[in-house]
Amino acid sequence: MSEKAYNAKDIEVLKGIEPVRRRPGMYTNTVNPNHLAQEVIDNSVDEALAGYANKITITLHEGNVMTVRDNGRGIPTDIHPEEGVPAVEVILETLHAGGKFTNDSYAFSGGLHGVGISVVNALSTRLDVNIFRNGLHQHLAYENGDKAEKLSDKAKIGKKDTGTSITFKPDPQFFDEEAFHWPSLIKKMQAKSIFCRGIEFILVNEGTGEETVFFNNGSLEDYCKAQSWHEMAVGSYLYHIERSREGSEVELCAVWAPDDLKSDRSFVNMIETPLHGTHVNGLRAGMNAAVAGFIDIHSGLPKGIKITADDVFKDVQFIISVKLPDPQFDGQTKERLSSREVTRLVQGIVKDSLLVAMNENLEAGKLIVQHVIENAQKRLSSAQKVVRKKAGKVMTLPGKLTDCKTKIRDDAELFLVEGDSAGGSAKQARNRDNQAIMPLRGKILNTWEVSPSKLFESKEVADIATAIGVDPNTTEMSGLRYGKICVLCDADDDGYHIATLLTCLFVRHFRPLVEQGRIFIAIPPLYRIDIGKETFYALDDKERDDVIKKNDKRATPVVQRFKGLGEMNPSQLRDTTMHPDSRRLIQLTINDGAHCDEVMSMLLAKRRAGDRFNWLQESALKADIGE
Repeated sequence: MSEKAYNAKDIEVLKGIEPVRRRPGMYTNTVNPNHLAQEVIDNSVDEALAGYANKITITLHEGNVMTVRDNGRGIPTDIHPEEGVPAVEVILETLHAGGKFTNDSYAFSGGLHGVGISVVNALSTRLDVNIFRNGLHQHLAYENGDKAEKLSDKAKIGKKDTGTSITFKPDPQFFDEEAFHWPSLIKKMQAKSIFCRGIEFILVNEGTGEETVFFNNGSLEDYCKAQSWHEMAVGSYLYHIERSREGSEVELCAVWAPDDLKSDRSFVNMIETPLHGTHVNGLRAGMNAAVAGFIDIHSGLPKGIKITADDVFKDVQFIISVKLPDPQFDGQTKERLSSREVTRLVQGIVKDSLLVAMNENLEAGKLIVQHVIENAQKRLSSAQKVVRKKAGKVMTLPGKLTDCKTKIRDDAELFLVEGDSAGGSAKQARNRDNQAIMPLRGKILNTWEVSPSKLFESKEVADIATAIGVDPNTTEMSGLRYGKICVLCDADDDGYHIATLLTCLFVRHFRPLVEQGRIFIAIPPLYRIDIGKETFYALDDKERDDVIKKNDKRATPVVQRFKGLGEMNPSQLRDTTMHPDSRRLIQLTINDGAHCDEVMSMLLAKRRAGDRFNWLQESALKADIGE
């Protein structure tokens, strides 16, 4: 076997914005270029929120070119003291460069990572910056991330004529859909306008001649009343709070409205978070605590009724906005808030203010409690169909299960997904009609040597059993709720380990499901390869190399390695791993039961540690490492 040389010359250093062009999926949503537009708009919104702008114009030109113009202070053009070039060039050419890492320039901002506008530059065929500042109109241009025109003075202007205009054309090679999705952008600007009081948003589509203007000068409560929230609410009660605490701000409107109103929208520093996060976790916990406190003060519960957070939150419709000095998100696309301290902050504010509000509006408060009790009663009644007693306890469908619509068992599929983040993407990627999602936290218990009587001491195992509707260690399948049960884990060592533990659970304690061919392992891709305008996915290094070798185009392949399921956007997860026409599933089968048990025992039994060590050594010696 010959060794391939590995020296210092093999170490590649990516400078400037080159990492973005190599791995665009790490920095933006590559479904379409809307996220690039949002990055530019968010910079203008931050300027407006700081009190320096009151008008933002977004124009979609012919040829999929977009301009975002504000009347703020204008991007600084003076020489950066450390870099020795105009500040605007540092911002556009350098990752993690910006004015929002401290609170000196902006108390609250959406552009916190210092990568937004540089990402837009990296992924655009052309980007023009026009700056109006200090009595000058200045211009700077880039092509494919490289400077095309130096910063230059174009004209003298009035000193009050200030602002920034950025025009860019996204490079289609980096996106599944090369065109902006204009309706989605309009919807997001409408949402931003709710909280950006006194700021005018103008959206112009030159192709259609359409012009849309959003301007809100009232409160969130005013907006919700204009939407008739209070008319649809239980007790006609609209809950609104606006509080500041610990350097942060929370604004919320919520109602209990089970029928006509569907709203669950959350925002962080004016950026919508469709996958919610810790601020919504705090909202849920706070509402549950407030309702529980009200019940303790004013009334008891009917015999046999225990209220859960799901009962309280089931029909809650809400819009929540938090402003934080330094929010942490799961990724650059900022779809989910991960700041841990926010849960406690929002929970405390909501609990205290809602409990006071319900006590001040006793009639409405009692109607809300009655509604929550009815939710609990309905849950218990429905659960009778799937109730099973284990060790003297009653178990019902787990709250983290997002079920599908179909009641036809053989059409229904359950995906057991590794992690809450991937679970959120899977919920968006699924077919709601027949695909259910249940996220799992971490590695489940190794159940190979666990007795049936101890099995339900693991909550994850209990939830799985409850969700599928089948008792462990039985041949009774009448309660089975899904025709296919699919294990979906990351394509890495931890993911393989979790998949192995789940395989162990089904082989050991749910063998009839395996024997009936109902257990599957979903195989997500490890790589995405972009060649020109075509996109390919590969399960492993060999498939990746084969795709690249077959490349008959002159375009340079751009390879992205997925770190995990959470790095894939919902459309990618759907197209590669969940859609029946394109997914790859491995069916779990048992050909020789005795041999299967022997192998599983050797791999998983504690008492077989010595045998396992010897097997690993022998397997290592036999491994085909390659040339």
